[in-house]
Amino acid sequence: MSLTAHIPSHRKPRRNAPKTALRAGVAGGVLSTIAVAGAAGPAQAEPVTQTIEMPTITAGLSTAVAASAQATQQVAQDLQTQAQEDAAAATAAKTAKKAKAEAVRKAEAKKKAEAAAKAKAEAAERASRSTARTTLSATSGSSTGTAASTSSSSSSSSSSSATGSAAAVIAFAQAQVGDAYVPGGTGPNSWDCSGLVQAAFRSVNIDLPRVSQSQSTAGTQVSLSNLQPGDILYWGGAGSAYHVGIYVGNGQFVGAQNSSTGVVQRPLSYDPPSGAVRVL
Repeated sequence: MSLTAHIPSHRKPRRNAPKTALRAGVAGGVLSTIAVAGAAGPAQAEPVTQTIEMPTITAGLSTAVAASAQATQQVAQDLQTQAQEDAAAATAAKTAKKAKAEAVRKAEAKKKAEAAAKAKAEAAERASRSTARTTLSATSGSSTGTAASTSSSSSSSSSSSATGSAAAVIAFAQAQVGDAYVPGGTGPNSWDCSGLVQAAFRSVNIDLPRVSQSQSTAGTQVSLSNLQPGDILYWGGAGSAYHVGIYVGNGQFVGAQNSSTGVVQRPLSYDPPSGAVRVL
């Protein structure tokens, strides 16, 4: 027997394998946890330290701000354009209104001038007729009874010679005696001078111009000393006559004189004509 056999051994007993493996596993797990924690630590801090992403966000914001500024500028330009267009439209409207007022003023002035000219012409016509009547009256007073008888006989002869179309024209004109005088009137119950003459000749299918100026040159010019029934009498110049009538014989005529007398039959001495034309 050994001398030391009775002394207990101070060596630690060997641990069994399961406990060793368990401890190894726990240690491994702790180390793994530490490793994971170490790995997770920097990952969680990364959003804080990686500030290089901020310029991207700032650039996008700058683009949006620039776009907004451009849109605002465009709106401002549109408003300015609209304001300019409105101002131009207002100016045009004002100009048009002024032009219209000026046109109305000129038209009124022209109308007044025409009315004044017409009144002056009528006054001159009345004065001329009055002078002619005075002259004719003086001439008639100095004429002999023989000359008057000869004239009357000649007129009667002319009247009795009216036949055919001339007789029809005279009959139509005499049938309108007593009708009203209306400027521009063409019948059947109101007439102006040229409207009556035109209608009388239309009754025998002869178309004459509508106005006295043209009717005074519609036929062959004849002397007032050589009148025949149916001749057209005119007052004023040939081509510029202001009045017409129809010679009916016996030194008389029928005409739509004026609004006071209407259509009348009067002797030539009532209103001596300037000339005559023969259509028939």
